[in-house]
Amino acid sequence: MRINARRRGFTIAEMVFALLVAALILAIGFPAVERYVERTRVLETIVKLGDMSKKIKAYELANGALPDTLAVVGLDAERDPWGYEYEYFTRDSKGNGKPRKDKKLKPLNSDFDLYSVGRDGVSQPSLGHADSRDDIVRARDGGFIGTAEEFDP
Repeated sequence: MRINARRRGFTIAEMVFALLVAALILAIGFPAVERYVERTRVLETIVKLGDMSKKIKAYELANGALPDTLAVVGLDAERDPWGYEYEYFTRDSKGNGKPRKDKKLKPLNSDFDLYSVGRDGVSQPSLGHADSRDDIVRARDGGFIGTAEEFDP
């Protein structure tokens, strides 16, 4: 006697195996995508800080002084990719102000500080502080724009 039964569907073991493979792919792939998105946000912020710095310098050239705020140059509505406002500080003619500092407590810039507080949204004046490591900073009077961690490892 010949039984001609065709299989229809999957067994439970096959379905469990397929789900395990899918879970493994997601476990490996999701963090990679998340890292890619974060790198893209950092690069976007670096480009934006460069553009903003140029506008501030153009204002200084045209007016003989740095703007007191980002609003003066029309940049007050700008937000970084994480949704935070960009931070901008100048020093007055006496050198007073809130300069960002590297690990050796030397000011990052002699003209103005412009930075993003980064993914975590918190920052401290010193780049050596853990809260500042993900900040994207302008340093060396615009000669460097990147993460605080890259600037001051």
